[in-house]
Amino acid sequence: MSGRPAYLLAGPTASGKSAIAATLARETGAAILSADSMLVYKGMDIGTAKPPPAERAEFRMGGIDLVTPAEEFSAGAWLRAAAEWEATLPPGVPVIVAGGTGLYFSALLRGLDRKWEMPPPEYPVVAIDRATVRSRIRERLDAMFAAGLEDERRRLHERYPSWSKTASLAIGYRDGDTPEKIYVRTCRLAKRQDTWFRHQATPLYVEPDADAVRECWRRHGPWTLRFDGAEERSGV
Repeated sequence: MSGRPAYLLAGPTASGKSAIAATLARETGAAILSADSMLVYKGMDIGTAKPPPAERAEFRMGGIDLVTPAEEFSAGAWLRAAAEWEATLPPGVPVIVAGGTGLYFSALLRGLDRKWEMPPPEYPVVAIDRATVRSRIRERLDAMFAAGLEDERRRLHERYPSWSKTASLAIGYRDGDTPEKIYVRTCRLAKRQDTWFRHQATPLYVEPDADAVRECWRRHGPWTLRFDGAEERSGV
């Protein structure tokens, strides 16, 4: 079975990877696959900084709005959904995989049952200092509350009184969450993500701008993915 060229971009929350992916997808005509474990939940729009519908349509985005907050989800479920999504794309259309959930990258590149191999998979990871990330998190959080995060949270809990274990991990959707609590938890998430990519991947660190990522992709070439957990590095 032939593969599809795929360009990867990982990084912690608020590192700017989604905007970079959008810029480069417009240049290349690529479709975008989200590798974010919270974007899979329907209705969690404001609190997850989910791309607007027009952008999702423009990039034929996959990995978004797959289940309700009442349903459990896993890396395996994401991998199956990614394979189904990829099968809907025309032949030859490249894919950009962008997100901050390391387990999704691991599932895509190594599969779910393959024995751990060293070194771990190599792919670009946005390098950004924590002070800048914290500042961006604060700005984004202010915008989320201004956009109606509290109303979104209330509506979701009214519609889905019982949440799955995985959905309950979403930051900003717990009863009693204040802006400061959400800020602290999001900063901790960014630190955990950065640590995960440092130890569970072989990161090709890139500055948080499109030029740096474009050059990294040019030098290292795309992965050739079969979207069933198997991969072959392209010679491009």
